[in-house]
Order: sequence, then structure tokens, then C-alpha cells
Amino acid sequence: MRRARAHRDDNSWPGFVDALTTLVLVFVFVLAVFMVSQFLATQAISGRDEALAKLNQQIADLADLLSLERRASAELRLSVASIANELAEAKGAREDLATKLNAAEATARERLAAIEALTRRQAEIDAELLKRAEALTKEQRLAAEAQAQVELLNKQIAELRSQLSRIEAALKISERESAEQKAVIADLGKRLNLALAAKVEELDRYRSEFFGRLSRILGNRPGIQVVGDRFVFQSEVLFASGSAELAEQGRTQIEQIARVLLDIARSIPADISWLLRVDGHTDRVPIRTERFPSNWELSHARAMSVLRVMIEKGIPPERLAATGFGEFHPVDPRDDEIARRRNRRIELKLTQR
Repeated sequence: MRRARAHRDDNSWPGFVDALTTLVLVFVFVLAVFMVSQFLATQAISGRDEALAKLNQQIADLADLLSLERRASAELRLSVASIANELAEAKGAREDLATKLNAAEATARERLAAIEALTRRQAEIDAELLKRAEALTKEQRLAAEAQAQVELLNKQIAELRSQLSRIEAALKISERESAEQKAVIADLGKRLNLALAAKVEELDRYRSEFFGRLSRILGNRPGIQVVGDRFVFQSEVLFASGSAELAEQGRTQIEQIARVLLDIARSIPADISWLLRVDGHTDRVPIRTERFPSNWELSHARAMSVLRVMIEKGIPPERLAATGFGEFHPVDPRDDEIARRRNRRIELKLTQR
């Protein structure tokens, strides 16, 4: 029996060692899996933190751009208020001149009425003289009195004629002043219209030069055309579908436009308040993503991408404006692929503020 028990003890020890070894291997395997999962979780968290940092930076950039836009809008409102005040002052001055002119015309009418009354009075005096002259020939004995009366009447006539001369001179002066005031008003209006027309014409000349040079530089490339006073890019030329990031080719073309505008801006007089407006448009197909909840956001983001490149190339921010119109200003009202391709566009317009 002792030999059998010793034999059983010798056989159970290797089994215990094998079980213990297996348990250790399983523990090492579980520990290795735990460490690998911890490493992968750390990598995932790190990538998420980097993405959040990028999004925070983009939000800060958009906030800065919004601040610039608000400041430009405030400056524009101040400029409009100043122009309105100047127009109100000009209108007040014109009304004052019109009031003075009406008063001068009323005075002239009164003086004309006085002249007519004096003329009638003179006719009456002449008739009286005639009657008294006839009476003088009939009554010789009253010659002295008649002569005195004639002299008195002649003196009255001379005074009346003197008054008439003074009234006529005053009337001429009044008419001359009225004519001068009318001429001043007409000259002011003419000069204002000429100045406004000159500024518009001068800006049109620079706009024509700008679009002409762009046409020569960009050539007859598909997706780019001049429509009236706007330069139109199809969105596919600048952006990938559903994206607001400029493609490399699109960025190159926008940089060329910025260089042309900088060159022309050096020759534009400082008193011309010019502005390059960047308008973004989309088609009717709705977009709903985390970044672009609607076509409004997509169109505005694309216009802002173009505007940022121009600012990087030296265009003053106060000379730029970005607007997103979404799908609400189509150039082709149809609902097919050709119309959608035409309606997805970026428009550049050189205009006045």
C-alpha cells in the first residue's frame, strides 16, 4: 500500500505543475490583452483630443471673422448715416433757397403791382392836366393860379417818376438776385450729378480693367465666365462636392485674382470707396451635416474660404465682403443636373460701399 500511495503522489505532482503553468500563461495572456486595449484606448482618446483642438481653433477663427464683419458693418452704417446727414443738410439749404426765391418773387409781384398803380395814377394826372389846361385857355384871369397848379403837378409827376425809377431799379436788382439764386441752385445740382456720375464712371473703368485682366489671365477655362458686372466660378472649379475647403487648383486661381486686384487697387483714387463682394450660391439639393446644417452655412463657408485667401494675399479686409445666399438665388430655375451645376457657383463683384 505504501508503494501504491507513493506512486500516486509521484504521478500527481507533474499534473499540478502543468496546471500551474497553464494558469500562469493564461494570466500573462490576459495581462497582455489588457495592456494592448489600454494602449489602443489611449491612442483613440489622444486622436479625439486633437480633433477637438482643431474644432476649437476653427471656432475661434470664425469668431474673429465675425468680429471683422461686424466692425465693417458698423463702419458702413456710420458712412450711410454721414451721407444721410449731408443729404439732409443739402436738402435744408435747397429749401432755404427756395423759400428766399419765393419771397423774392412775391416782392417782385408787389412792386409790379405798385408800378401799375403808379402808371394808372400818372394817367389820371395826365388827364387832370389836360382838363386844367383846357380850363386855363378858357379862363385867362385864373392863369396865375393855373400855372401854380401846373408847376405843383409837374413836381408831383417828377416825384412819382423818381419813385418809379427807384422801384424799377429795385425790381431789376430783385430779378437779378432771383436769377443768380436760381443759377446757384442749378449749378449745385449739376455739379453734384457730375461728381456722382464721374465716380461711378471711374469705378466702372476700374471694374472693366479688373474683369478684362482676369479674363486674359484665366482664359476660356470651363466653369469660369463673366456675366454683366460679375465674375462667376462654378463651384466644381474651386471646391469638392459638399466641401468648403478650396482645392489646390481653385486656390491658385483665387491667388491670381487677388494679385490682379492688388495691382489695380494701387491706381484707384482714395476717395472711391470700392468693395469686392464674394457671393456663395448652392443648388436646391439640401445638405445636413454637423458642420453644414443647411445650404446657407455651406454657401457662406465657401465665400469665406475665398475671402480668407484674398486676405492672406494682401487684400485689406475692409475692402472685402462675403455673403452666402444658399439656394435662393438660382440663375437657372430648372431642376435637372445641368441647372444644379450652373447654380452651384461663386460670384465676384467689384462695387461701391
